[in-house]
Amino acid sequence: MRRAIQSALLVLQDVARLAWRTVRAGTGGRGGGARLLAQLDAVGVQSLPIVLLTGLFTGMVLALQASTQLAPFGATLYVGRFVAASMLRELGPVLSGIMVAGRVGAGIAAELGAMRVTEQIDAIEAMGADPVRLLVAPRVLAAVIAVPLLALLADAAGMLGATVVAAAWLGVPARTFWQAAADQLRADGMLWGVVPADLVQGIVKPVVFGFVLALLACHHGLAAKGGTAGVGVATTRAVVSASITILVADYFLTQLLLALV
Repeated sequence: MRRAIQSALLVLQDVARLAWRTVRAGTGGRGGGARLLAQLDAVGVQSLPIVLLTGLFTGMVLALQASTQLAPFGATLYVGRFVAASMLRELGPVLSGIMVAGRVGAGIAAELGAMRVTEQIDAIEAMGADPVRLLVAPRVLAAVIAVPLLALLADAAGMLGATVVAAAWLGVPARTFWQAAADQLRADGMLWGVVPADLVQGIVKPVVFGFVLALLACHHGLAAKGGTAGVGVATTRAVVSASITILVADYFLTQLLLALV
């Protein structure tokens, strides 16, 4: 038990050190913009289909589930309130983060792990370059930028899917659905009178999730050892640790944002 705790603390220390080095390194220097754009494509654009599908069908399922709960009270017209609150606050950000962790986190860990076991990273260090600046920082920054945008698109897809289900199967007109959703956003509060508090939560959380999933994927990739088998282990650890950390972070972020927003 003591050895397991010590091992966990050492891993936490290594991740914190990598986070600090990443923040300090930035993505400047020759080719920094090109590296960032390449990672934005890999993290954001290529993740778009799976995130949109996840958001779309999550919204559709939410509408059906809400209707079964509201129908006995004759309150099916308020299904938009249920879907809006659920998608914007929790499901959109969390599911987007987990989907990106599964697709992108695995890819980052596998790529960096392969570079580690084939000594490419050692070669970069031998040439006097900083692998954190070249390899880690662009991926982390790309995830921080892309995941919130993907979460917003997942929210939009979920609301669209819920609108279709509400209109086609529940008999709730699209206008009524969106009016109920708008009422829910106003009821949960507005910042500066124009920005829904739920939307603020839905943007802040993915920023943290993007940073966490990319950082953990880079950490496990850089720590890979033992040849191709070690790369597979690093990839699995990256996805599992990122997914669990996102769920844990979601709870504490929810507590914090509910108190602040």
